[in-house]
Amino acid sequence: MSGIDPEPMRRAIALARRNLGLTGDNPSVGCVIVRAGAIVGAAATAPGGRPHAEEQALQQAAEQARGAVAYVTLEPCGARSSGAASCSELLVLAGVSRVVIACEDASPFAAGRGTERLLAAGMAVETGILREEAASLYDEYVPPRGGSTPR
Repeated sequence: MSGIDPEPMRRAIALARRNLGLTGDNPSVGCVIVRAGAIVGAAATAPGGRPHAEEQALQQAAEQARGAVAYVTLEPCGARSSGAASCSELLVLAGVSRVVIACEDASPFAAGRGTERLLAAGMAVETGILREEAASLYDEYVPPRGGSTPR
């Protein structure tokens, strides 16, 4: 796991599990932001599907997100149907230095696009951390085929 502490990802998985079945067409995602060993932001996708977990956790962390590590159960979205800033954009704008992702997202609004944006911004990105534990969160999630998802 390249020196990654799995506990923040376990916390993100637990957060996402609490909102399973409550997030509409969106998957329930957990996000925990850690700076200097302390959790500075933690959230799950809100009931109804918005706001996304990353968005809420970044708001909690505020300036402490700069240089922090974000642990996310599902790849941050690379675009939104609403035209709002995607989670990958928000992570870049906040100055997060590293993003640890449990599972890739097959949605056309992510599917590598979020990870590509993070890497292009110079962030360290690691995927597959506790993938097996997080995968059960997405057993029922069926990504949309077109552009008609709120994610």
